[in-house]
Amino acid sequence: MRVGVVKEIKPSERRVALTPAGVSALRQAGHQVLVEAGAGMGSGHADDHYLTAGGRLADADTVWSDSELVLKVKEPTPDEHHQLRDGLILFAFLHLAAEPQLASALCRQGTTAVAYETIEDAAGRLPLLAPMSEIAGRLAAQAGAHHLEAPHGGPGVLIGGAPGVEPARVLVLGGGAVGANAARVASGMGANVTLLETSLGRVRELEMQFGHGARVLANDPEVLAAKLSGADLVIGAVLIPGARAPRLITRKSLGQMRPGSVLVDVAIDQGGCAETSRPTTHLDPVYAVDGILHYCVANMPGAVPATSTRALTNATLPYVLRLADHGTGALDGDAGFAKGLNVSGGQIVSEPVAAALAA
Repeated sequence: MRVGVVKEIKPSERRVALTPAGVSALRQAGHQVLVEAGAGMGSGHADDHYLTAGGRLADADTVWSDSELVLKVKEPTPDEHHQLRDGLILFAFLHLAAEPQLASALCRQGTTAVAYETIEDAAGRLPLLAPMSEIAGRLAAQAGAHHLEAPHGGPGVLIGGAPGVEPARVLVLGGGAVGANAARVASGMGANVTLLETSLGRVRELEMQFGHGARVLANDPEVLAAKLSGADLVIGAVLIPGARAPRLITRKSLGQMRPGSVLVDVAIDQGGCAETSRPTTHLDPVYAVDGILHYCVANMPGAVPATSTRALTNATLPYVLRLADHGTGALDGDAGFAKGLNVSGGQIVSEPVAAALAA
């Protein structure tokens, strides 16, 4: 199969969908690989590295038009929608519940779209979302600490406090990969961390993991309201695979938060967990609503592209090889892989995505 790797054009997105080592693996399996010139520069992979691995360099239009399978990190931007076509398989993070325009373009153009974020393994976990979620969670704590500082718009609170001075109170919403990693890093920085989770089974797991390092509570509206009012930093880390993120923080509940506090909404890829959240970029990451600083960067792992690219390729490569070997036939007999199929034959075929777009 002819596999294409295009350069990401989302603002400040420096990741690339495949490392040179991934190209080498595809070539050894008998596939051709076209790489857009400059695609890997932002993550430390020069064009020569891809050539040495057996790839062929081309411009963007050629990669899109000549490839049967195109690999991306982020969803195609509106400037790329014209590249979509019948007969093309697209494999990328898509987040279609928050991207109705892209969903329509994929259906209209007849592209088969497989989303990293809805693929499950045998245990029901999200193996391709996990590495980026882990990185985003760790970055969320760092970003929150940064923006708690007065020169960056915050209230001037040091996340770890000081001798005789209380540390910041950090509230993490959601105990999945993002939330657990955010809580772990915030706790390691010395913060007073509370993590809210709806699944009692997961609450027990997290209590075992964190011990006294973080307080883990079962979430409900009363608990959420009480904890919001005392937090210096809130990290939104909730996820329903394929669906829009639940709006846990309304405009009214925003008023319960401490003036000058910071909200880092990692769920922004799926629409955000706050009513007041809207996507931002690494170039302009924050804005204030009712005195609350919002950090809603939609591609947080793009800030550490060297790390993120390697972590992503480690997870995606086995699936890429199967798609290259068998096309969409690779989904047959693998229910978890099949859950990655979001668009086929001009239709939204993922039930959670279809329900979210219809809402």
